[in-house]
Amino acid sequence: MNYFKTAWRNLIGGKSFSVINILGLSIGMAGAMLILLWLHNEISFDKFHENKDRLYEVYGLTNNSEGKSFAIPLTEQPLAPALKQNYPEVAAASHVKDVNSFLFTANNASFTGIAGAFVDPSFLQMFSFPLIAGNKNEQLKNVYSITITEKLAKKMFGNEDAIGKIIKIDSIDNFTVTGVLKDLPSDTRFDFEYLLPWDYLKKINWNNDSWLSNNISTFVLLQPGTDLTAFNNKIKDIARLNAGRNDIWTHFLFPLSQWHLYAGFENGKPSGGRIETVRLFGLIAAVILLIACINFMNLSTASSEKRAKEVGIRKVAGAGKGLLIGQFIVESILIACVSGGIALLITQLALPSFGTLINTVLFVPYNSLYFWLSAAGFILFTGLLAGSYPAFYLSSFKPVSIFQKKFKNSQSLIAPRKALVVLQFTFAIILIISTIVVRNQIQYAQDRETGYSKRNLIHVDFVGDIEKNYPLIKQDLINAGVAASVTKTIIGITQGGGHTWGLRWQGESPKDTNVAITFFSADADLVKTTGMQLLDGRDIDINKYPADSFSVVLNETAVKTMGFKKPIGRIITSSGGKLSWHVVGVVKDYIAGSPYGEIPPVVIEGPGSFFNTMHIKFNPAHSTSDNLAKAEQVFKKYNQDYPFNYQFVDQEYAKRFDNEQRTKTLAGLFATLAIFISCLGLFGLSAYMAESRVKEIGVRKVLGASVLNIAKLLSLDFIKLVFVSIVIATPVAWYAMNKWLQDYSYRIHLSWAIFLIAGLLAIAIALITVSFQSIRSAMANPVKSLRKE
Repeated sequence: MNYFKTAWRNLIGGKSFSVINILGLSIGMAGAMLILLWLHNEISFDKFHENKDRLYEVYGLTNNSEGKSFAIPLTEQPLAPALKQNYPEVAAASHVKDVNSFLFTANNASFTGIAGAFVDPSFLQMFSFPLIAGNKNEQLKNVYSITITEKLAKKMFGNEDAIGKIIKIDSIDNFTVTGVLKDLPSDTRFDFEYLLPWDYLKKINWNNDSWLSNNISTFVLLQPGTDLTAFNNKIKDIARLNAGRNDIWTHFLFPLSQWHLYAGFENGKPSGGRIETVRLFGLIAAVILLIACINFMNLSTASSEKRAKEVGIRKVAGAGKGLLIGQFIVESILIACVSGGIALLITQLALPSFGTLINTVLFVPYNSLYFWLSAAGFILFTGLLAGSYPAFYLSSFKPVSIFQKKFKNSQSLIAPRKALVVLQFTFAIILIISTIVVRNQIQYAQDRETGYSKRNLIHVDFVGDIEKNYPLIKQDLINAGVAASVTKTIIGITQGGGHTWGLRWQGESPKDTNVAITFFSADADLVKTTGMQLLDGRDIDINKYPADSFSVVLNETAVKTMGFKKPIGRIITSSGGKLSWHVVGVVKDYIAGSPYGEIPPVVIEGPGSFFNTMHIKFNPAHSTSDNLAKAEQVFKKYNQDYPFNYQFVDQEYAKRFDNEQRTKTLAGLFATLAIFISCLGLFGLSAYMAESRVKEIGVRKVLGASVLNIAKLLSLDFIKLVFVSIVIATPVAWYAMNKWLQDYSYRIHLSWAIFLIAGLLAIAIALITVSFQSIRSAMANPVKSLRKE
């Protein structure tokens, strides 16, 4: 108890330094708490499933145009039943195909844009998504049954019991609600509000039984004790055997434990993924906490002269070193407890904004005993970390030296306090450099030439009667002056396209037979509508050229991949030779997928392909609002049961940068936090140093020293330390950022200017922080400081 009384008196006695200590620790602990809550959410993805150790997703493995292997989580529709029927190691298997284009009608209200999925009845047996109403064993067995979430049930039926209620889909089929699922947690890869039977997908002819088309996800539950390596070898060639070809891709199972964090592949091998972000921000949390603890250490040791006599008297009175260490540790733990309480309050207040920033709903689990034990351990660890060095440092004073006034603070070149300041600013500068690099990388990709024009371009998905009435809609849009041109495509242009290896061409080499081709489609006016650049030949136009149903346009990479010197007129065939297409044009490479990735070979097929969306190039002579209003009238005329839903292509493209923008914002946020905490400690340290040298400053002023000279004297030592930090931080940051950039095929090169800017910024921040106290001390009246002399 005496320890706590003494600690409290010292805490109250040195109010200014106590405030700086508590504020620095509170902010550092709050920053670390926010990151740790987020990281806990990241590492817990899909770990709540009872069968988590036996659940797998099937991946396909094939080659790109450079001969490198790459893996994608898309498979053939016949795969799931083939695995279940032919391999006893498979306990259950399910297709999963996302859908959000249906019109739902219930209780005389209509809803669109709701995320759902087609799955097999076994899906809810494999995954542990709990039902709050209905029998889990009876879900999705009837072709007209539907399972919905709590959220959707409340949206459609209010507080009424949803079981047995009818939902009409697309004004065609009536579905009976047989189950209500508990709302999906934030830590799952799945995102749906309803589940429909796979049999209904077949009924509406959305199924595709070809082993050459990959468009769905496939999940399997293995029997207990199954050897994964042996089973992967067993199923590797399942597609080759069923398709009757030796050159299509192989398959393997990817475990649930790695879905969220380890889904990055390089040359067909797992190479990390989101785990790199988790590790990075785990390190940032540790750095921020360490910087806050360094503040405590520095200020505690800097104020050691004030407590030197206390230590001497206690030692003369018989206190051993262990008792003194205990006292100082208790003081630091007390400060850590006060700081921890404030940090928890800051965390709670910041959590909604932080959750919005990371696009994840986070909460503090106050009702969890594990949380409180972890929080107590966290605070205790922080207190011990912050107080360890000051405790051993202060308890080591010798009473004789203290009372003979031979005690001095260490001012040596390698004093621990100086080393800690260097360490603080080294971390802060690394974060500054990282933020600049991430920002430059995003800007570099955003400035990349897309190969098409995003301006005034929207796309509308085919729902209801849009596809049936497409010719009339197109004509009305053009006649009304709304659209400059219109085309229909397989998918939105920002989303890339499908993948196939079922194409052959004359003169292909053996290594080309396993190359994945990205395919797109258009009926007419694709170049005119999207602003692609035509390099050779012409665009597909079914209106002028009826034979264009089996024509294709290639991009530059496809021409190079196929080795065509004169591509116009060349023939491309399907794998079995049943279908053939002739090349009518070549377009400049455009971004068909990730803006950070390499551009794949793209084959744009004509109307012989299939379509799911339409692109509309608005007439620039009219305002966007006028064009949208008139377009809505046209769509309502031919698709009256559905709202007019559209996406601007430029906005869809901008979403491609969301993850990197989030990383940039977070890195900038925590870099600012680290700098602020470092400056807080530097401010306190400079204040103490100025206070301890007040008589020296007075003498210098009496002897004629100017304010500038004294400010320079007090600031120079700190600036030297920051300069040392720059020298240490630069190679470390270069290595870390260079490694981070390797994940991007299209990336910047690290420039010396980045490191120069970061260094100058750090020096400027430190100089501003220290100069305030230095100038204040230099302007003080020397008479007051020398009066006692």
